[in-house]
Amino acid sequence: MAFGVIIIGDEILSGRRVDKHLPKLIELLSARGLALSWAEYVGDERARITATLARTFASGDIVFSTGGIGATPDDHTRQCAADALGVPLELHPQAAALIRERIRDMQPAGSAPVDLDSPDNRHRLNMGVFPRGASIIPNGYNKIPGFSVGDHHFVPGFPVMAWPMIEWVLDTKYAHLHHQVAHAERSLYVFELAESTLTPLMEKIEADFPGVRVFSLPSVGDAERGGVFTRRHIDLGVKGEPEAVAAAFVKLREGVHLLGGDIVEPEGEPPASR
Repeated sequence: MAFGVIIIGDEILSGRRVDKHLPKLIELLSARGLALSWAEYVGDERARITATLARTFASGDIVFSTGGIGATPDDHTRQCAADALGVPLELHPQAAALIRERIRDMQPAGSAPVDLDSPDNRHRLNMGVFPRGASIIPNGYNKIPGFSVGDHHFVPGFPVMAWPMIEWVLDTKYAHLHHQVAHAERSLYVFELAESTLTPLMEKIEADFPGVRVFSLPSVGDAERGGVFTRRHIDLGVKGEPEAVAAAFVKLREGVHLLGGDIVEPEGEPPASR
């Protein structure tokens, strides 16, 4: 099953906030032997969010969505999810109980009893209004839950809340997928060769080792790293099943030598397989 993420919010697209969800989700998945297949950024536009969710609901992918599940006018994700599914919104009873519990927790000690029917508190219940059939995602930070519908999981935009909630989903709903596929990656830095020169070698490696993918990441040079890395170079490597990667990497290195490339291998042990 492919994993994807939808990161929602005008503040990301305008630059008012810097997205931290994408690298963190990659980290959380990698720690469990999983990988992210795609990511999309969407602003606070209801029609676009709805269209995006309608497409991803139909994909069969496991999808995390961050942001837009609050109760202010610019929070549209809950309604868009319901529209994309063609179902109504309704107050989730467990979410309502948790929100009321949070309201009581926020009441100062010694103050008057909480009025759960006050306009402010009734409005807070909107954060527990989810598409029909949703289940909740616990929020250990402030008890206000996210929600899941099938394999789509909706969490707040705040990293302090979202990241533990994503971990809970991965470890509760998808533990059976952890470390299912062995994977390894090996690379080297190549100097003095153009990508066009390396392309036939890359094509041959992929043809000779089915299931192994070759990657090529060129750099114009990085003065901050110093030494040889101030020169133009290519981060060239292979990834896939560990045994096949080991054999393909030998052929890749031999091929670069035959082409006259100058090689620097990364320091330390080869990346661990997952």
